Amino acid sequence: MNPSDEPVLRDSTAPENTPSRRSFLLNSSVALASTLALLGDPPILSAQQISQPAMWSREYWANRGDIKLYLFRKNSGPASSGHSTRPILFLCHGSSVSSRPTFDLEVPGHGEYSLMNKFVEFGFDVWTMDFEGYGRSSPSAGNSNIADGVEDLKAASLIVEQETGQPNFHLYGESGGALRAGAFAVAQPASVRRLVLAAFTWTGKGSSTLTKRAESLDSYRTHNLRPRGRDAIRSIFTRDKPGTSDPAVAEAMADAELKFGDSAPTGTYLDMSANLPLVDPTKLCAPVLIVRGEYDGIATEEDLLNFFRCLPVPDREFVILPGAAHSVALGTNRSQLWHTMRAFLDMPPRLDQKPPPPTSGL
Repeated sequence: MNPSDEPVLRDSTAPENTPSRRSFLLNSSVALASTLALLGDPPILSAQQISQPAMWSREYWANRGDIKLYLFRKNSGPASSGHSTRPILFLCHGSSVSSRPTFDLEVPGHGEYSLMNKFVEFGFDVWTMDFEGYGRSSPSAGNSNIADGVEDLKAASLIVEQETGQPNFHLYGESGGALRAGAFAVAQPASVRRLVLAAFTWTGKGSSTLTKRAESLDSYRTHNLRPRGRDAIRSIFTRDKPGTSDPAVAEAMADAELKFGDSAPTGTYLDMSANLPLVDPTKLCAPVLIVRGEYDGIATEEDLLNFFRCLPVPDREFVILPGAAHSVALGTNRSQLWHTMRAFLDMPPRLDQKPPPPTSGL
């Protein structure tokens, strides 16, 4: 794939979504509804029988200096450039795996694992990106640390606003991506409507995962890349509590990710091992949801609650997901994350305060 500054339409736009076929299906649905009305109460359909929205996707490129950053978007149908009527959700991946193997993973025969697909279904215009040195984005002479991730998000936010007409979006970050998302929300608060921090860590105090990771601190300081093979990807799902995820998910993720190589940048590992804290909770202006898996070793409950208590916004939530470990989005109980996130992002506005000026497209 040759990066360009122009948006690239995904080749897999499905022919079954043509106007003539949609008209046929619509007319058929009307006829069916009329028949069922004559027969009495309609049957209750299972979730699998309810038709899902057609998936439309597009690829984009953002520029940060000489670095090309890959962006990917999913929606229920084509949106005219510069205008989107759906709320925007932007997803930030973690330290070891790029965007689409994290948030748009296919695990045939094992159910839905695409967080992007679920939130398109819930009514969102969903975006993600590969940070510098990950996936399809350009490598550089740097190590893709948290500060670099903030600059990547600044570049991406320009593309999102250009393509949707909306100056801000909901932001979700997972693990190292949660640190990037939180730091971006501090640096550019006008861009963030609601902030979800999953598998987040604040000071790192008492973290079993970060204690183990710090054993390689000298290597992180002297190398910009670290080995990241199939076993390392598997360990994301097993290091805290084996049995909280389907082994097929780790294999599918490894298959998708290792196409980009068997190493990952060291920047976020170095930051989490030596430079915490990186997000000042007192400077966050957006409503915040903190989501923690019951068995996640990246942070202690006490560390996250201390962060939560420092948040200045009254609109904040702290949720522990039972039966989940570090990868809350790809675990067996991932539907609990979907429910929790959706409820938070769809929170009705307060009625006892003057509402903010409406944003374009909403």
